[in-house]
Amino acid sequence: MATGAAARTETLGSLKTAVVGVGAVGQLMIALLRERGVPADRLRVLARSARRVSLNGDTFSVAEVTPDAFDGLDFAFFAGGEDKDSHFGPIAVVRGAVVIDNGDAFRMEPAVPLVVPEINAADLARHKSLIASPNCSAIQLAMVLAPLTNLAPIRRVVCSTYQSVSGKGRAALERLDAEVRAVVTGEALPADSPFAEPILGNLACDWPVVEGGHTREEVKVVAETRKILGAPLLSIAINTTRVPVPNAHAQAVNIEFERPVSPDAARAALASFPGIQVTDIFPSPRLADGTDAVWVGRLRRDDSVAHGLWLWSACDNLRKGAALNAIQIAETLLARGLLPR
Repeated sequence: MATGAAARTETLGSLKTAVVGVGAVGQLMIALLRERGVPADRLRVLARSARRVSLNGDTFSVAEVTPDAFDGLDFAFFAGGEDKDSHFGPIAVVRGAVVIDNGDAFRMEPAVPLVVPEINAADLARHKSLIASPNCSAIQLAMVLAPLTNLAPIRRVVCSTYQSVSGKGRAALERLDAEVRAVVTGEALPADSPFAEPILGNLACDWPVVEGGHTREEVKVVAETRKILGAPLLSIAINTTRVPVPNAHAQAVNIEFERPVSPDAARAALASFPGIQVTDIFPSPRLADGTDAVWVGRLRRDDSVAHGLWLWSACDNLRKGAALNAIQIAETLLARGLLPR
């Protein structure tokens, strides 16, 4: 790794970059990279099949993802993907790119840093050109817990999530829109749906159930939050729920500490933490939508336990929960001179 006087000092705009995937997260990655000065001619867009896409006035030729497509790249951002066996990330690393993967294929690999830059940027020092960006709900929960761990050891966390349909992909957003139109205009609904039953006016638990009756999402959020915080034994109970909100997740979080922590002390710790926005109004998904912060409010004492606090948070799951966090990882690598020579 290059460090010190020999460290590279390029900006994202001066490097050659690829985005793999052109769904909701991939398109947002492209938009955020363009905002950061990455020229269109230095941005390679890849997907499983070749086509053209238009985004914010730019037209991109989407090339088929192949091993050769990663030649000459500095960064490759993967918008998602769960199948480790067919993942092009390790191939991109061999071809010389630093891979930042938003999918969960490598998140729990011991040798792969799982990073939220505000919390555990130091873990990037051990990267081997493959870095994972966490699950959107794990990012949101870890961002809230990290500043509070400095006040007192945490004994137990209980979290209920209220996750927007955009977290299930573009098809889920289109289905919610179609259900709204059907109510307003009487338009017939398409037969195909990513949901088992209507999502409008409803709640869903639409993740596979795995060990012990927990959903796969619940297992992921617990494991990833522990890894991000470096707290493998942290006691976390979680229930995940899909709600008929287009974008931005919300969480109700109960935290039990080993010793007293006042709401005022918690508010001050959260307000001073990068990426957190504390508010006196209810931090709704609508407030968080389109913003970069994790919004926190309703801080109050929980008198049902010895040293408990309640809070509510909201976060744009496509921005800080996915595309933005991945790009912040790249920016942190550059700032710390942690790109390979």
